[in-house]
Amino acid sequence: MSTVLLLHAGITDSRMWARQTETLKTAGYGVVAPDLRGFGDRPLALGPYSHRHDVEAVLDGPAAVVGNSLGGRVALELALDRPALVERLVLIAPGLPGWEWSEEMRAGWAEEEEAFDRGDDDTAAEISLRMWVDGPQRSPDQVDPDVRARVREMVLRSYEQQRPGGAHEEGVLEVAARLGEIRCPTVVVVGDLDVPEMQAIAAHVADSVDDGRLVTIRGAAHLPSLERPDELDALVLGFL
Repeated sequence: MSTVLLLHAGITDSRMWARQTETLKTAGYGVVAPDLRGFGDRPLALGPYSHRHDVEAVLDGPAAVVGNSLGGRVALELALDRPALVERLVLIAPGLPGWEWSEEMRAGWAEEEEAFDRGDDDTAAEISLRMWVDGPQRSPDQVDPDVRARVREMVLRSYEQQRPGGAHEEGVLEVAARLGEIRCPTVVVVGDLDVPEMQAIAAHVADSVDDGRLVTIRGAAHLPSLERPDELDALVLGFL
C-alpha cells in the first residue's frame, strides 16, 4: 500500500486533513497525518526540537508528501534531507524561510503576537483568520462560517499548546537556496485569494524545482483543503 504523509499549516493542525484522509483511504492509500509540535494534541516540549526530524520518525518507508504552509516548508526540508523518503511532493502555499514579506504582513503578525502576549487569544485568532482564511480580497462575511469556525478552533488550540514557551525549533534548512536539488515530481498549489506573497512563493518554488508545475485553485485563500476540498482531492489523486 502506498503511503501519503499529510503535513498541516501553521494555523491549523491535523484536523484540516479530515476530508483528504477519508478520500485517500477510500482510494486505497495509507495515510499518516501527524500533529506537529505545538499544534493539536501535541504540546511543545521544553528545549530544542525539529519538525523535520519528528516527521522522519513517523515514516517507515517512502511516501508521497502533501504539505500546506508550514507543512510545505517541512516537506521541502524532508525532500532535501531525506530524498529517498519522498516519492512525490504536493506543496500547498509552502512556507519559504528568508522570503521578503510586505510591511502589511509583518504588521499583521506583530498585531497578532501582541494580542497573544497579553492573553487576548480571541483577538489574536481573529487577526490570523483575517490574514489567512479571509485573505486580502474578502471580508469575513464572504467566507464559509463553518470554515472560519473550524480554523478558529485550531488556532486557539495552537495558542494553548504554545503558550508555556521554552521551546525553539533548530536546524531549519535553507531550502530557498536548494530548491534546484529537488528531483521528485512536484506540484505546487495556491489559492487565488491567498496573500500576494504566497502566490509569489508558489510560483517561485514551482519554477525552481526540477520537475515542478503550478496549479491555482479558484475561490480559496490559504487553506484549499477546507475551502475547495473537491478540487484539491481530485488534483492530489490525479497526481498520485
